[in-house]
Amino acid sequence: METLIHIDGAILMFLQEVVRNAILDPIMKVITTLGNAGILWIILTICLLIPRKTRKIGWMSACALLFSLLINNILLKNLVARVRPYNAIEGLIPIVKKPSEFSFPSGHAGSSFASACVLYRKLPKKFGIPILVLAILISFSRLYVGVHYPTDVLAGAITGIICSYLGEGLINLIEKHRKGKIE
Repeated sequence: METLIHIDGAILMFLQEVVRNAILDPIMKVITTLGNAGILWIILTICLLIPRKTRKIGWMSACALLFSLLINNILLKNLVARVRPYNAIEGLIPIVKKPSEFSFPSGHAGSSFASACVLYRKLPKKFGIPILVLAILISFSRLYVGVHYPTDVLAGAITGIICSYLGEGLINLIEKHRKGKIE
């Protein structure tokens, strides 16, 4: 475990000392803000819920986001209670407002991958691929700005992917159940 913690810290310090720069800093701040409270994914989900043609995909995304909220932000963050890296790694300076909740797992990565993976699988690839790239960028931005450990982001991405399948499965199950009762 100590080795993993050391690697996490080394990656963050490398990003701060080598990768951060005056051009990328404002871009990464904007990208990380897109994931705040899952707002981008919520807006995309609402947009998908409006037309009948994409409504089922919208419900899948909504369920995936709800699962991510419950698993990542309510359950795991409070169960693990990991302090933020800027409180544990000497010299690490976040370049955005310091979040107040615990660090593990990344809620930004969780919600991003929960919604984006549903949309990647269900929408045409011309939409799905850029959406998935955006989820990756939002997740990476959490490392870049110094507010999450790499393992937080990795765990958030993994749980987000799982939540995407849970959301998709739940809506398919509900639809199957409804059709069974109607027919």
